[in-house]
Amino acid sequence: MKAVPEAPVAVVLGTSPRLADGRANLFFLPRMEAAAALFKAGKVKALIVSGDNGTRGYDEPTEMKRVLVQMGVPESRIVCDYAGFRTLDSVVRAKEVFGQQRLIFVSQGFHNARAIYLARAFEIEAWGLNAKAVPVTLSVKTFLREKLACVKAVLDVNVLGTRPKFLGEKVAVPVE
Repeated sequence: MKAVPEAPVAVVLGTSPRLADGRANLFFLPRMEAAAALFKAGKVKALIVSGDNGTRGYDEPTEMKRVLVQMGVPESRIVCDYAGFRTLDSVVRAKEVFGQQRLIFVSQGFHNARAIYLARAFEIEAWGLNAKAVPVTLSVKTFLREKLACVKAVLDVNVLGTRPKFLGEKVAVPVE
């Protein structure tokens, strides 16, 4: 964490505490622990928890916020981004909806690398705090999906000009 500079805000990239089959998601708790530690270390003043809330009964931001509050992050310092359906959406919305030009992403290393690539493409100064890694052998599907997501990110930026599914009105983040 020492290598991560201070920034007004960290964006905690979306993940669910449970997989579709009900098993614990091994990416969730380490990501929340890293985000809570970053906040408690005074590196950021607020957290944006960005994730999918597109279907009934599935709400990543609310679950992330609930656990972060349990870990001691003040509820008033957590803002939910309910339209972070993809990493690209979370990145662009951080700038265009939440007004952030300089931020830290919190996720596992492979995910942060893609988020930082996207941030730079959208002229956002960004760093990543890598949460504890999950062994590839325990999540082969996720790591294969990530390879495709990296290709898609390059296409989104350089060929397709992809924009977020939703933007919406500006949302204030408590950084003072």
